[in-house]
Amino acid sequence: MTPTGLSRDVRTTAKRDVLISGASISGPALAYWLHRSGCAVTMVEKASALRAGGYPIDIRGTAVDVVRRMGILPQLRDAHINSRRCTFLNADGSELASVSPHAVAGSAEGQDLEVRRGDLATALYGKVRDDVEFLFGDSIDTLVPSGHGVDVTFHSGLRRTFDLVVGADGMHSRTRESQFGPEEQFHRYLGYCFAIFTMPNTFGLSRELMLWNAPGKAAALYAVGDSDELHAFLTFHQPEPPFDALRNPDALRNPGAQRDLVATVFAGAGWEIPGMVNALRDADDLFFDTAGQIRMPHWSSGRVALVGDAAYAPSFLTGQGSSLALVGAYVLANALATHRDHTAAFAAYERDIREFVAMNQALVDNGAARLFPTTARALEQRNTMLRDLVAMPAAPARPAHSALTLPEL
Repeated sequence: MTPTGLSRDVRTTAKRDVLISGASISGPALAYWLHRSGCAVTMVEKASALRAGGYPIDIRGTAVDVVRRMGILPQLRDAHINSRRCTFLNADGSELASVSPHAVAGSAEGQDLEVRRGDLATALYGKVRDDVEFLFGDSIDTLVPSGHGVDVTFHSGLRRTFDLVVGADGMHSRTRESQFGPEEQFHRYLGYCFAIFTMPNTFGLSRELMLWNAPGKAAALYAVGDSDELHAFLTFHQPEPPFDALRNPDALRNPGAQRDLVATVFAGAGWEIPGMVNALRDADDLFFDTAGQIRMPHWSSGRVALVGDAAYAPSFLTGQGSSLALVGAYVLANALATHRDHTAAFAAYERDIREFVAMNQALVDNGAARLFPTTARALEQRNTMLRDLVAMPAAPARPAHSALTLPEL
């Protein structure tokens, strides 16, 4: 799969005004490439400022080529976490196996990157902050096709018209909902719920991950450096999504229902789980959601398109969300640089990346079975694999990570 490179002839896009909703990863990456090809880009972000910190994310395969072309690879290599080990624990807290993180993740040691989400966001923002208009603390209220553009009304009351609008506003995209319909018709629930938060590092962990498993449940403590703070992760198998904890307005205003659900599921669990549940109750940065994917037959409607998680969230089980966001932004920008007609451009975008997206979304089955077995038998099979892995060299990177070749500009 090899799409054509970004055009150096800016005539195809010189007068386009493009609005991008979402300033996390795919949005700023797209803004960089669109500006480079001659577009006037405006970004709207509901947060009041750039979001710092965040859970570690991976940049793999083809996505490494994208950040290299953007000139931020050295900065990201400096921010690379470089975890030393991943220790798997039995239900009683005893050590099962200690392996290289690369062997578990299927990444290529010395090539792929793992950085804090905020470090990647900061690097991307630094490439576009002087060239792109940012509207922080605002969001899109309505999108109305009008003549040769899209009339946009913002939550602040501002009204503008753009040639094109791109939703880069994440898995629960409001842009997608307004133009394509409710999330439920595109959401593939994968059978897991998870809670992420930070807690004090009272364990003396340094550049390592500890993962505890019981059938249908898992907990992780991740020290990304020598910090006095840990990233904590609690996940569990749930046959049906817990709608009361996810969409009940009271639960959204007060996440007590989410905390209670997690506490109930992990009641009686061993190791450090009781302390993690207590920390979860006190955490002011709790993020609770379901593991799922976004699968859509089309990623555009009229002059509105989607990119990144808004279009094809693969779920954290694949480890490819950020990489797909970066690659998707490049391919979409390339299509718009090549085709003046937006309909042809959006069609080329889908044609060039659809197979790559499908291959990476398919990794979810391996990720779920490897990290979160739901039955005692499946857990023992996974544990046997880990015991064997200790004596084996790390597995090579999974082909889907690098299945798309981007030609040099």
